[in-house]
Amino acid sequence: CLVAAALVVCAAAGSQAVQPAAKAKILIVTGDDVSPAHDWLSCASASRDVLLKSGRFDVDVVGGAEALADEANLKGVDAIYLMLYNARTPTLSDKGKANLVAFVKGGKGLVVTHLSSASFKEWPEFKALCGRVWVMGTSGHGPRSVFRAVVVDKASPITAGVADFDQDDELYAKLQGDAPIHVLLQAESDWSKQVEPLAFTLAYGQGRVFHHTFGHDAKAIATPEVQKLIVQGTAWAAGR
Repeated sequence: CLVAAALVVCAAAGSQAVQPAAKAKILIVTGDDVSPAHDWLSCASASRDVLLKSGRFDVDVVGGAEALADEANLKGVDAIYLMLYNARTPTLSDKGKANLVAFVKGGKGLVVTHLSSASFKEWPEFKALCGRVWVMGTSGHGPRSVFRAVVVDKASPITAGVADFDQDDELYAKLQGDAPIHVLLQAESDWSKQVEPLAFTLAYGQGRVFHHTFGHDAKAIATPEVQKLIVQGTAWAAGR
């Protein structure tokens, strides 16, 4: 009887071990194209494809930051993926701001991409959320070109399997902010004459923020190393 019971326990444990992990639910927030500089919709579509092809995520896409004001859009979501810049659309409402802060501070994830960090410039707390933000007239970049992205932290789960690589993109420089950040990748900027962070993480309350500056267009997102960083960084932000 003891042997039989042990076999039942082992069989149950084995069946539990092979159960696939639940996919993380990601909400991509996009909209307000800055044509022809940033085609946010195509970038959001390319990012969605990268996440879905990994097999690790369920992904929804909503247009406009004000979607964050509706709690129904956030139900069951593990991480919000920002791919927008409100150049012409209204800023996020007080309700949307409160929801975003509560979402991340309460233990969920946020992914900030490219010029998304320039959004909601009248909202000081957004700088704390992003770690570093683009400030018009201060931040900048040289002409789009190929630059060398250097992995700083090779032990991070976000950079696992990623070696230094060449990226055809805009190299953002002089992002502003003083929140403690953990730099994952960096590059030397010909424009600022400084070493600039390309991707980093930070804690916000109980939540996790992954910020990367890649993604001027869909071509920039097609780089295999960038795609790996998007998948692994989003998974990390989502607590996976």
